[in-house]
Amino acid sequence: MRTRTRSPRRAVVLAAVAALAAGVLAGCAEDTDDPSGSAPGGGEGGKGKTTITVGVFGAFGLKEAGLYDQYMKLNKDVVIKQTSIERNENYYPQLLTHLGSGSGLADIQAVEVNNIAEITATQGDKLVDLGTADGVQKDSFLPWKWSQATTSAGKTVGLGTDIGPQGICYRKDLFAQAGLPTDREAVGKLWAGDWRKYLDAGKRFKAKAPEGTAFVDSASGVMAAITGSNANRFYDKDGKVIYKTNPSVRQAWDTAAEFAGAGLTAKLQQFTPGWDQGFANGTFATVSCPAWMLGYIQDKGGEAGKGKWDVAAAPKPSNWGGSFLVVPEASKNKEAAAKLVAWLTAPEQQATLFAERGSFPSSQAAYALPAVSGAKHEYFDNAPIGEIFSAAAKGVPVQIVGPKDLIIAQNLADIGMLQVDQKGTSSKDGWNAAVKAIDNALDQ
Repeated sequence: MRTRTRSPRRAVVLAAVAALAAGVLAGCAEDTDDPSGSAPGGGEGGKGKTTITVGVFGAFGLKEAGLYDQYMKLNKDVVIKQTSIERNENYYPQLLTHLGSGSGLADIQAVEVNNIAEITATQGDKLVDLGTADGVQKDSFLPWKWSQATTSAGKTVGLGTDIGPQGICYRKDLFAQAGLPTDREAVGKLWAGDWRKYLDAGKRFKAKAPEGTAFVDSASGVMAAITGSNANRFYDKDGKVIYKTNPSVRQAWDTAAEFAGAGLTAKLQQFTPGWDQGFANGTFATVSCPAWMLGYIQDKGGEAGKGKWDVAAAPKPSNWGGSFLVVPEASKNKEAAAKLVAWLTAPEQQATLFAERGSFPSSQAAYALPAVSGAKHEYFDNAPIGEIFSAAAKGVPVQIVGPKDLIIAQNLADIGMLQVDQKGTSSKDGWNAAVKAIDNALDQ
């Protein structure tokens, strides 16, 4: 499996972010100068054919997996044209501008998970209700994924393409040297059900750790994984920012700070050259890894890491990443576009996307299909990744996604926890620094 990329990961790190976006193979599909990343919507494609335009960011995977070609073979009267802007941080603001003006939009637009709450809350009236579109079956999607793109009035404006259920990737050779079990089932039992048990396993590892190795890559990575396993995070159901007083967020912070204080981290910042080198050199034994990260680890770990890495279940189900497809009301081909979105996000096509691109399905109905249920990853000692990540996906809680989740998560990680991890700043001072930065960013 190879991960696909949409934007540099540092721009979205630790925010349950761009699903399946690893920043190493970034590419464009039919680049355009149109700032929305889309060709003019609607119209006939010549010879009586209808052209459906699709605007995405990065190498989104649908075209690369051959899904457009397959659809056009099944529907001879349709031509699909995709355009892409490489970086979501450039794509998304311009998408908002075009939604506001009702022009310059593709018939179908991609939306990254960290933007879906804002799109749903502020642009819902400008998007087609895909929940009522022909061919769409709500029950085939994971409930928490479906809810992320559904307005308070019950209008579902986006259908999920992929998600990022997490496991724990670990180095079997380092575990063996530290006297820990190496079988993935036994490893999962070390910390099953409790992130504090993950901390305890780290202390056991440290007691006999091979020289120059740490248990985890970073405290920020631990914090993000714990936060992603909780139903309540940064916002409440009324849209109020609650991270300061939310016990779940403080628990994630305090536990991650304990990892740093106990000397269990390699003190790295994710998606930096040093972190990449850590995979190659085997300087840390575990990392919280969504399905899309397996390809990244394989790329950075190289041939020397093959068979040394494995995947176990995380202490609690957690998600990091994912995207959606929406259809603007301004589209001149709304019905045809909605039909295409329904087909692209159907279980069979999501299974194909997983097999070809490593994008884990948001359709729970896809998990029984052989391409998913039987999937194994050779690099990770033939780990049954279809089974592991399907189980994780089904257990992810329905979460409240707020419009500024990314800003809050980035500042907690890069302003606060990074200081605690790398500079030895106290947990209290690191928290206060993060809160100050977030307040400034949110104008509070």
